[in-house]
Amino acid sequence: MIDHINALKTSWYLSPPWRGTIPPVEVNLLERVYLRTTRTFGYCCGMQWKHECWIYSIDCGKEILLATQKQIIGTGELKTITVQKPAFVLGERVMLCSHDKGTKQRLILGIGLVNDSWFYVVELMSPTLIKIPTISNRFSLVGEKSLVRVNV
Repeated sequence: MIDHINALKTSWYLSPPWRGTIPPVEVNLLERVYLRTTRTFGYCCGMQWKHECWIYSIDCGKEILLATQKQIIGTGELKTITVQKPAFVLGERVMLCSHDKGTKQRLILGIGLVNDSWFYVVELMSPTLIKIPTISNRFSLVGEKSLVRVNV
């Protein structure tokens, strides 16, 4: 007998939300950008696919602001840091080491630098048909040690 729910969840987690090829990002991680909305400069410290577009996290020193590609202008200048490059890239297939239920494979839907460590956005739960008030976000930041690369 086929477990249809588990089969649906497996294909859900591995189906790119951008449908097909991954759209290009406007700026690189750690690139200096100009924020049109606040008329300030900052550095791109993360990006995540959300609401059918890339949402960028911009470190402005005292705060981190979220922006779309229309709200930022890249300068091409990269910030020099001592942190190693991210181990995974956007759209890459990974395995969750500690996820107990269902499939463990996921896609990297975002990357962020938090306190000099790289974290990756993965979808922990598929959407539900019924709204559950206790679950506000299906996506989570996961550390590099909790993920393993899947060779396809």
